[in-house]
Amino acid sequence: MRHSQKSAPQVNAGSMADIAFLLLIFFLVTTTISTDKGIHRKLPPDCPPGIICSEEINERNILRINLNSKNELMVDDKIIELNELKDLTKLFIDNNGEETCSYCNGKEMNLLSDHPKKAVVSLSTSETSNYETFIAVQDELSKAYYELREVYGYAFFWKSSRQINRF
Repeated sequence: MRHSQKSAPQVNAGSMADIAFLLLIFFLVTTTISTDKGIHRKLPPDCPPGIICSEEINERNILRINLNSKNELMVDDKIIELNELKDLTKLFIDNNGEETCSYCNGKEMNLLSDHPKKAVVSLSTSETSNYETFIAVQDELSKAYYELREVYGYAFFWKSSRQINRF
């Protein structure tokens, strides 16, 4: 039987759907889907039922940071700039009640925590404060803690905090 020269050759596409399905399954199985991690903060554990967990905290061990509706940052009821927050936080946490704030640009502030383990940083915001400013404040507080961990790691273990955390 002779083929006519006018007809084009045909490709059998019967298994094309099977191949596409197998490729789809392969990509679904091997692809990782990233998830949002959020802001990591260590929150106090839940109080067990039947136990009173309210513990009085000495007022001098609380660093109260307020972000008002005008996105002004207030520490100890004094308005400060965002770039001052990291150093003030480090001073508050790590001073062991030994000094007042000499860094505070002439503002009278009592930044006297008794001990770094007793220091509490409290951040409150207005409902209308800017989210970007809130995240910038969180970043400055995180920087303060990271820098203190680095100093502590080198002082006591002669290693950086990243080397200490490796197992």
